[in-house]
Amino acid sequence: MTEPPICPLCDRPIPPEAPQSLHHLVPRLRGGKQGPTVLLHQICHSEIHATLTETELARRYNTVEALRAHPRLARFIAWVARRPAAFHARSAGGRRHR
Repeated sequence: MTEPPICPLCDRPIPPEAPQSLHHLVPRLRGGKQGPTVLLHQICHSEIHATLTETELARRYNTVEALRAHPRLARFIAWVARRPAAFHARSAGGRRHR
């Protein structure tokens, strides 16, 4: 049996039953269609998009390290790290206006 992948944002395992999705480090609409992607928990992916605009993601937050350094995402990571690996809930902030 293989080990589940690790979410690069929160460093928790992503079990097969956990909601998950691919995140384009540079948004597709900002030139990242063929760019690198990372597999994340869906809750982590949703929080990224609830926190940052596509432009902010393309210009300043296009690496995992930059995402982890963002103050709101850092607080989210500290919170979600205490949850079970398969935990999922709606993001509190909603999507930002584009």
